[in-house]
Amino acid sequence: MVERSLTTTLADVDEVVDPLANLERRIRAREATVAVVGLGYVGLPLLMAVRGAGFPVLGLELDRDKVELLRAGRSYILDVADDMLSALAAADVDSDPAMLERAEIILVCVPTPLTDNTPDLSMVQRAAVDVGHAIRPGRLVVLESTTYPGTTEEIVKPLLERAGLVAGRDFALGYSPERIDPGQDRHRVDNTPKIVSGVTDRCRDIAAAFYGAFVGEVVTVPSPREAEMAKLIENTFRQVNIALVNELAILAQDLRVDIWEALRAAATKPFGYMPFWPGPGVGGHCIAIDPSYLSWRAGQQLGYRIGFIEHANEVNNRMPSYVVTRLGEALNDAGKPIRGSKILALGVSYKAGVDDRRESPSVAVMERLAAKGASLSYHDPYVERLDFLGKELTSSALTGEILAEQDCVLILTKHPGIDYESLVAGAKLVFDARGATVGIDAPNVVRL
Repeated sequence: MVERSLTTTLADVDEVVDPLANLERRIRAREATVAVVGLGYVGLPLLMAVRGAGFPVLGLELDRDKVELLRAGRSYILDVADDMLSALAAADVDSDPAMLERAEIILVCVPTPLTDNTPDLSMVQRAAVDVGHAIRPGRLVVLESTTYPGTTEEIVKPLLERAGLVAGRDFALGYSPERIDPGQDRHRVDNTPKIVSGVTDRCRDIAAAFYGAFVGEVVTVPSPREAEMAKLIENTFRQVNIALVNELAILAQDLRVDIWEALRAAATKPFGYMPFWPGPGVGGHCIAIDPSYLSWRAGQQLGYRIGFIEHANEVNNRMPSYVVTRLGEALNDAGKPIRGSKILALGVSYKAGVDDRRESPSVAVMERLAAKGASLSYHDPYVERLDFLGKELTSSALTGEILAEQDCVLILTKHPGIDYESLVAGAKLVFDARGATVGIDAPNVVRL
């Protein structure tokens, strides 16, 4: 009894002198309670991955409708099946920030949109204030939201320290950018390398120990700025290369080159090349928004924006109008104007295999066609209903009768599970902006 009492007393003293020591022990034992703030397409899969690793979890989501769905065992994220939610108790998910007082590790996964072409960190700031009210010594806070270099140290850290605690001494603070690939089973939270940083070496090591408990590979960097920059580099790389192939697609049309065949041939090179494909533009949060964070930050701090990013934005933002122009030419060749033509848009989500419509170029194309007087309908196996220009549209079936009624079927998202050969056979005209019909030789197909 004396020995046990002495051990307990020494542990208590150790925790007072070093409040992070107990957290490190509880992470190793997977006993630390983890709260995820923001249960969207990033936060909910992360919550389930942490829960699957054996940690007790809490979920904070301000949207009460989503909270009620989760409590009822119903998922609103394609990558999280309903049966996965059975591991969550109703009390584990709430919209009250006071629940964060029960957490030892807090992961912030809130959106960071653009507002008037300027980074909008209001949701990050609100989350940091909520966390700051709840934070106690011996906690770990990690921001996962995509943002510009400096956010963790310049915005989040001061908000957390308002109560008098000091990051790196009283609590650990880090940044670890999300790498969720919606709709792709190959890339999960557990098998995708995780970039981890901290405002001090100790913060980084604690965060790395936590993520290492459920992620196969942890990649540490010296400070949050490198981690924040890494995420923006990843998505800027995609934005710039998509813009390149979109410009090449426009050029190829004038040169009478089949861009799809040319890109397919280039993709056979086993070194020094990575294939990207043209389309009606870019969407989602990452490619459509994140590069602008980096360019904005450069303009704010250095007095100039990044030319590659600005040009890539311009190219990709022009693509919806270019698709409409090309579609108009195809209809004209068939003796039809856009005005009054029945056009069925295939795919309204921003990428294949998901229901996410944020910044979707498909919707941008449809809006331009509607402005020109087209009669629009759509089919999307992942989006049952669409609020479009103040009206609710319902996804049409791809029956032979419906296809035959259309003046044109416009492929805007290359969703899996669609019989494109049957679609081509049943349609009068198909305009393919995604390369879904490559390999189908038919006179009624026009490709971007």
